[in-house]
Amino acid sequence: MIARIWRGATAAADADAYAEYLEASGGPASRAVSGNRGFYVLRRAVGDRAEFLTMSLWDDLEAIRRFAGDDVERAVFFPEDDRFLVERDPHVTHLEVASGP
Repeated sequence: MIARIWRGATAAADADAYAEYLEASGGPASRAVSGNRGFYVLRRAVGDRAEFLTMSLWDDLEAIRRFAGDDVERAVFFPEDDRFLVERDPHVTHLEVASGP
């Protein structure tokens, strides 16, 4: 199994709205793809910003390609991301899941 991790940040005042937006956009888009094992949104407040980390779990790189396209290292963005994000990583990190439940 592979964990796909992305990082970004919003203004602190937008944290709740962006978390809801992620659950309405990236969550369903990921979960709808065969080979997806879950989609998680993590966040923390840091001063006047909210840092976000999304982690999706996948069977293999082929499943990730069905979601992200051929360039699996590139982050997938959705139409309203520009409205919320004050910082974003254009790339993702993939890690092999070595243990879990």
